[in-house]
Amino acid sequence: MGYLLQILLALFVSAIGGLYLLGAFRRRRPGEPPLDKGPFPWLGHVLEFRRDTAKFLQRMKEKHGDIFTVQLGGFYFTFITDPLSFGSVVKEARSKLDFTKFAEQLVARVFGYHHEEDEHKILQTSSTKYLMGDGLVVMTQSMMKNLQNLMLHSVGSGDDKGWKEGGLFSYSYNIVFRAGYLALFGNESPRGAGSLEKATEIDRQHSDELFSEFRKYDQIFPNLAYGVLGPSEKIEAERLKRLFWNMLSVEKMRSRDNISGWVQDQQQFRAEKGMQEFMQDRFMFLLLWASQGNTGPAAFWLLLYLMKHPDAMQAVKNEVEKILSETGQDVKPGGPLIDLTRDMLLQTPILDSAVEETLRLTAAPVLTRAVLQEMTLSMANGQQYSIREGDRVALFPYTAVHIDPAVHPDPHTFKYDRFLTQDGRKKTDFYKDGKKLKYYTMPWGAGSTMCPGRFFATNELKQFVFLMLSYFDFELKNPHEEIPSIDTRRWGFGSMQPTKDIQFRYRLRF
Repeated sequence: MGYLLQILLALFVSAIGGLYLLGAFRRRRPGEPPLDKGPFPWLGHVLEFRRDTAKFLQRMKEKHGDIFTVQLGGFYFTFITDPLSFGSVVKEARSKLDFTKFAEQLVARVFGYHHEEDEHKILQTSSTKYLMGDGLVVMTQSMMKNLQNLMLHSVGSGDDKGWKEGGLFSYSYNIVFRAGYLALFGNESPRGAGSLEKATEIDRQHSDELFSEFRKYDQIFPNLAYGVLGPSEKIEAERLKRLFWNMLSVEKMRSRDNISGWVQDQQQFRAEKGMQEFMQDRFMFLLLWASQGNTGPAAFWLLLYLMKHPDAMQAVKNEVEKILSETGQDVKPGGPLIDLTRDMLLQTPILDSAVEETLRLTAAPVLTRAVLQEMTLSMANGQQYSIREGDRVALFPYTAVHIDPAVHPDPHTFKYDRFLTQDGRKKTDFYKDGKKLKYYTMPWGAGSTMCPGRFFATNELKQFVFLMLSYFDFELKNPHEEIPSIDTRRWGFGSMQPTKDIQFRYRLRF
């Protein structure tokens, strides 16, 4: 009898422990935000959250107000939806709110990579050196050279003047991804290829094959990040990871020319730390995704919005022509290819505004911090809330500010000059409830975790548009076709993708 009682007691304790882990006993304490655990133990609201993050968070805001805590897959996330209160998260010390812990868990699951100590600091330092300021001069030149190889290698030959048709998303993503990859990870060596002409041809072929495989990974990425892959998807994900670890391996990189200082710095740091090469290979794949997974989709949206808004297209064209004229460059048959420098790209307020407006409408990251110790969050209205250690704090700027009509009137309409003042300068004054906002768009994140490659990525977009407008005739096959809607399965992962491609045709002018 005593033995049976022990077994029953053990089962009871296990059941209680299981219920605890499932969140069954969590209750809102005095001073905490409203708590909404959702319909399912442990899972909470994760199914609805994944199905349509924006719609779910809007529903929670209408139900609970500007701050609330929800259960998502075993974790408790406190969302702040008032942009006037974002500073309490962005400026909080990393000893209390930290991005790296959350990111490390995601990176391990998605890329099989395990970090080194001080990695975030090294990445920031290297990015500042090579992807900003004077370092951006070199990267802009490299990007230009590779865009020319991919887009303009047949200029003047007369072989490629006929109309071509294809998907605008596929084309934009393909070109920008491949050029960015070659600019960062280097080119085929003419010594190994036998000639420069052969090396550039190999670059075109190799980068196209790489992109084709990357798109397969990109399409299963959301399910992989959430850990909900089906059996066949798991097999495919492993195949693709191993393929990229091989294609981007340190061993293969040794034979390439023109590898960026940014990539070389990352590899050297890990080698000096004694990291094994197989783990360095995994990090190279992480760098590729982080640097190129969002720029191509953004290029698609930017070009599509310009094509659907003739006034915006004409304004950007006029600016492009003005800059080329001021630098003594002329696009003509038999003439040299135009060269876009970093300094030229600093003189494009109209294109800059169009880029920022595109990102406002189509960039939708979820900015997440891990709570390392019990803390108090202060809201702009003076209210304070206690947040528990082990929870997460998150912002979703897309619904909180990007499409808030109180901040951006007519928020779902593309207005290329939304971020321009009347005298043509960059506009930074945006308000909510009569108060000036510091965070009026957040496509790159904010604070210490703001995307370190944002200047390089912006230049990639602008160089692509410059070359399209200068060398190509292009048009939508059906000018009246509606702009495709956003694929809601990708909320939270940066630049959104369309639910379908849109067909266009294009040709070189000469």
